[in-house]
Amino acid sequence: MQRHLEKNDPGIPAGAHCPEQMMHCAGRTYKMSKRDNKRFNDSTRKSAPKRGGKNRRDYGDNYEPKRQSRSAAPSGRRTSASPKRPAAESRSRRVLGFDMDARDEFRQNIGNDGLEVIAGRNPVTEALTGEREVERVFIADGAEGSVSKIVAIAREQGVIVDFVPKEKIDAMAPGTKHQGVVAKVSEYSYADMEEVFARAEAAGEDPFIVILDEVTDPHNLGAIIRTAECAGAHGVIIPKRRAASLTQTVALTAAGAIECMPVVQVTNLARTIEELKEKGIWVGAADMDGESYFEANLTGPIAIVIGNEGKGVGRLVKEKCDFVLSIPMYGKINSLNASNAAAVLMYGIRRARG
Repeated sequence: MQRHLEKNDPGIPAGAHCPEQMMHCAGRTYKMSKRDNKRFNDSTRKSAPKRGGKNRRDYGDNYEPKRQSRSAAPSGRRTSASPKRPAAESRSRRVLGFDMDARDEFRQNIGNDGLEVIAGRNPVTEALTGEREVERVFIADGAEGSVSKIVAIAREQGVIVDFVPKEKIDAMAPGTKHQGVVAKVSEYSYADMEEVFARAEAAGEDPFIVILDEVTDPHNLGAIIRTAECAGAHGVIIPKRRAASLTQTVALTAAGAIECMPVVQVTNLARTIEELKEKGIWVGAADMDGESYFEANLTGPIAIVIGNEGKGVGRLVKEKCDFVLSIPMYGKINSLNASNAAAVLMYGIRRARG
């Protein structure tokens, strides 16, 4: 015999919460009313069991439901492959600062660098033996064969050779058969030291040279070259290692001065200073603990050394200099930007020459 289940029915034992229990309790069969059956279909109630599934009341308190992945399609629907996440949200692989997943972005970085990339053993060998200015050669670790010849030619010409993982070579020359060898070639040529002295002789003046010790910011390098040309300097000397080189960014910052100002790139800055001193040039370093440039004698053949943006003039280079110059500071900040300090000292030298 069946009867409708009403609220607070005394015939229903405590703890009977599901339809199966209500239909077979105490040997009697019950039929749920629409009002009571509605709560089992209410998806907003945590206690309601899912259709066709199980919940904690079936497996116990230790039951944890499986979480669907975000890309999984809703049940009962067939969809195509889940949409790919945007590139900005995906995790990219980076090798020595190169983004291995963002190929187009890396190509753009190479273009902004202003240095042309030459890939392959024969093209790199031709660049080293030709007239182009090779900035640096990169060789993959473990490369053999004609690599030894390339290394010998590069070191003979004073070109820096870096042995790096193959992943970096792949990132520098994507989609090309690089054979484990890549070189960076400058678009602008460097001058010889003889050109600097010839420029001073043509002007009828004592040599006036600006030396940069590991200035890494290309904007600073371009600004110094521009100021040097305006102040009447005869040449700028930069090191090959750990310093900015002549790139497109430098050329744009120099505003055309790079075409008429001789820029000499040397391997050993300390040795170059010794050679300048042997030719009768006085070399001074710009540093905070030196003599004020107001009182210093800045006449005659002179070269001024401007240090790195962060650490200033290196210890060894400073020891090779004849004197140290400083710029008085009257504000709360005790230092100037490298290009600004170079401009002040260059025009101090120009003023002393009359």
